[in-house]
Amino acid sequence: MNLLGFDIGGTKCAVISASYIDGEIKLLEKKKIATDLTISPEEMIDKLIELADTLEVDGKFDSIGISCGGPLSSARGVILGPPNLLGWDNVEICKQINAHYGVPVHLQNDANACAVAEWKFGAGKGSNNMIFLTFGTGLGAGLILDGKLYAGTNDNAGECGHIRLDRFGPVGFHKAGSFEGFCSGGGIAQLGYTMALEQVQQGKYPSYFEKGMTPADVTAKTVGDAADEGDETAIKVYATCGEYLGKGLSVLIDILNPEKIVIGSIFARSHNLIWEHTKKVIDEEALAPAAAVCEVVPAKLGEQIGDYAAIATALL
Repeated sequence: MNLLGFDIGGTKCAVISASYIDGEIKLLEKKKIATDLTISPEEMIDKLIELADTLEVDGKFDSIGISCGGPLSSARGVILGPPNLLGWDNVEICKQINAHYGVPVHLQNDANACAVAEWKFGAGKGSNNMIFLTFGTGLGAGLILDGKLYAGTNDNAGECGHIRLDRFGPVGFHKAGSFEGFCSGGGIAQLGYTMALEQVQQGKYPSYFEKGMTPADVTAKTVGDAADEGDETAIKVYATCGEYLGKGLSVLIDILNPEKIVIGSIFARSHNLIWEHTKKVIDEEALAPAAAVCEVVPAKLGEQIGDYAAIATALL
């Protein structure tokens, strides 16, 4: 079975070819192109189709998947104006690509597509009930329930980053104290900056912070690097993140009773700084029988998850 994937992003797009035989996937070739927002979405899609036509493949494509940031309608195959794709309003991308290839075309938001990828090819392989959390720039989620992707009534299922975990805290998803606020790259940076200012008021400077720094100068990576080197404030930042991750996961465990929660990006990179604190809170907060059957693991697909996500969507 030959599969084609389109990974649509605000700065760049990619087309990927793959073969799928006896449950095993093999990525064949990938080509990237800058996203041109000065032309119409239809013209940009035509450029991607032209690029896809040059990919390595033995025969014709049997199915096509598209991974793109939301909002979108997976049922209608329409992109509905993502904030990083200005002008892409009501774009009938599946219809346009199907007109060229004449095979089934499937569209999913990127978090759902990544969930399917980790479920079929990564850390969630073999599970029947799985939650995937992006834990990168933001906190997105995809749900695999009873062996199927669950997208909700209008593709908004899994937006757990919007849940408020505390009255005050870093801002994520336009909400202070949200799950995304505490558990995302942007949220960790906010925590790092705030905790650094508290130390400065006591005459101490964390190793990742210097006089005159602005919030933009502090990132999850600089704080994480400092924590790995033993900086006490940085370690406290990641401990706080881990505690709130535990609170958020406990809610998901109690409601959805998953057998696996797969978490990507920052959790995978900084597992040593986060997990101890997350596990402690889960043990205290989550329903014990549900927590006992749930394994929380780092994502496996790493930097290639976007490629696998587009291809996995073709299998839906």
